[in-house]
Amino acid sequence: MLLACMAASVPAVAQTEEELRREVEALRQRYEAQQNALMILEQRLRQLEGAASAAQPARQPPGRPQVASAGATGSAASGGSGAGYGQALREDSEPAPSVEALYQEASGFFGGGRFSIEPGFTYSHYDTKQLFLNGFLALDAIFLGNLGVDEINADTFTFDLTARYNWRQRWQFEINVPFVYRETTYQSAGAGGASTSYSEATVKGDPDIGDVSFGLSYKFLDEGPSWPDAVASLRIKAPTGRHPYGIKLQRQADNDNLNIPDSLPTGNGVWAATAGLAVVKTLDPAVVFANLAYTHHFDRDFSDISPQEGIRVPGSVKLGDYFQFGLGMAFALNERMSLSMSFSELVSRSSRIRYQGSSWQTVNGSDANAAYFNIGMTMAASDRLTIVPNLSIGLTPDAPDFSLSLKFPYYF
Repeated sequence: MLLACMAASVPAVAQTEEELRREVEALRQRYEAQQNALMILEQRLRQLEGAASAAQPARQPPGRPQVASAGATGSAASGGSGAGYGQALREDSEPAPSVEALYQEASGFFGGGRFSIEPGFTYSHYDTKQLFLNGFLALDAIFLGNLGVDEINADTFTFDLTARYNWRQRWQFEINVPFVYRETTYQSAGAGGASTSYSEATVKGDPDIGDVSFGLSYKFLDEGPSWPDAVASLRIKAPTGRHPYGIKLQRQADNDNLNIPDSLPTGNGVWAATAGLAVVKTLDPAVVFANLAYTHHFDRDFSDISPQEGIRVPGSVKLGDYFQFGLGMAFALNERMSLSMSFSELVSRSSRIRYQGSSWQTVNGSDANAAYFNIGMTMAASDRLTIVPNLSIGLTPDAPDFSLSLKFPYYF
């Protein structure tokens, strides 16, 4: 009887295992169906979110394509699965922080936040030598007369603070307040007959405020497949710094060739207005940019414009207007860093002065042509802070030998 019971229980156990297998298989099929449905729903949700973000420019700058980094390799996989779920994620992702910082530095339009503040430091060095001759050349080989060499070494340290307010990703208001410290060394070596003279003098200016400027920018064009981002700007510079007019020149007792000023200016002394245009275009994996600006100086009256000691002459000054342009390109090296190279040039007309009771006179040698080669970087230290070092190398005698700047834009 016991053997009969055991034989009857064997089919029951086998039947229970078979039912469990069928239930497990059914659950597995349901799980796979739910996974497929979840993936499809997530893909549709990503597409809807991408469409919503494109319709809300306040969340992300409109028309801003994503730029691949210079070190990125590979592309979308070929075949039917290459344009699926993962591709949709890549298309809807936001630009890398380095690309956003690069766009802002190139265009001058800082749309990363409603309010931003940017402390900056700039060091410029200028070194010039001039050989002067006072005599004549005899027998096409022998110079008879006096000769001398003048040399000027000028160092300028500028700390400036810029505050910007961005309104609706279209308008930008800004104010820039610089503080300037200058130090200039004058050297002169001359020889006349059997006598030789050499003099050196250094003039230092106390740190003081420079010319404060106010700016307004408007982004009137968003980048598309065949057109760039475009920003128009207007800037007004006020004569808040120490002006150079009326500064007296002192002749050195040991060298008649050397005249040095008794102080150094920190500003131009006149009002100025600058109208500019900047464009930025993505040519994957690079970003190209260009800018053009024209500056007009307004004439201004001064109680003294004479550089001679003991003489005071009132008059007017009209600095020469100038236009400047620049063009360059940049690469996003990775998610946080980009590298840029550019060329810029400034061409200025001659300045004019008018002594009281007389007509306007052109100042000889006051026109200028200053060209620069710039190497810069943008490093996104965080989502709010960017570090921007830049080296500018002078290419013409009117430009400083080099300028090194470091800026820290921070977005609130």
